[in-house]
Amino acid sequence: MVDDPHKTRRQFLAIDDVSKTFDIGTDEVQALSHVNLTIDKGEFVCLIGASGCGKSTLLRIIAGFERPTSGEVSLYENAITAPGSDRGMVFQDYALFPWMTVRENIGFGPRQKKLAKKYVDEITAEYLNMVGLTKFADRFPHQLSGGMKQRVAIARVLANECELLLMDEPFGALDALTRESLQQELLDIWARTKVTVIFVTHSVEEAVLLSDRVVVMTAGPGRIEADVPITLARPREVSAIDFNQVRRDITQRLTSHVRAGAPRELKAVA
Repeated sequence: MVDDPHKTRRQFLAIDDVSKTFDIGTDEVQALSHVNLTIDKGEFVCLIGASGCGKSTLLRIIAGFERPTSGEVSLYENAITAPGSDRGMVFQDYALFPWMTVRENIGFGPRQKKLAKKYVDEITAEYLNMVGLTKFADRFPHQLSGGMKQRVAIARVLANECELLLMDEPFGALDALTRESLQQELLDIWARTKVTVIFVTHSVEEAVLLSDRVVVMTAGPGRIEADVPITLARPREVSAIDFNQVRRDITQRLTSHVRAGAPRELKAVA
């Protein structure tokens, strides 16, 4: 939980007093300010906040793509200083290799590990089946719909046997029906694999639907405004009274500090 270091047991993921400042031209822009958060293995956590609050910056630091200006992020008490196969990231724009088939994209990580071809084929087949794309294994990304591309992106990360799945608004560019379908598929995959998920979204409804906890970030510089446990039973119904009570509470937390925020100078570091 926020500002709770859990020193009595080995942590899965710990974000300790992380701040991040970017130099943009002659200006210094502070994207994150003294962020403290711990996440347990197997949790599904959503990060939510206004554009420019530093959600994506925090995700990139956890992934190892960025280094914090101060503070530290650690996995199993080992500091994260670079990307690693224990963490996988799924982007809104899919980031697939266009010259590779669906099968080749999903098997990329295992091949890079120099695993035996038989094992690579077994892993690839398992995740092709998990995301329902076995019949499309030999197609190229340009031959797929947006939802299918995102399924490939998720399967490619999972095939690399990551322990932490980082998702940066992965369904933001999809139509409502496809988004709803992939939300349910993601929950099914999470239940089957027990992978830990950190999911960035602008949608309060999506955050409440998916997560065990919703972490609300201030408008900027990014700080933890609230860490809200979601205790609603699964599966969740977005039209239910208790669901909408939780959604209203989180929305109020968001709007209260967005009105007081100054996002203009932080838009470049969302």
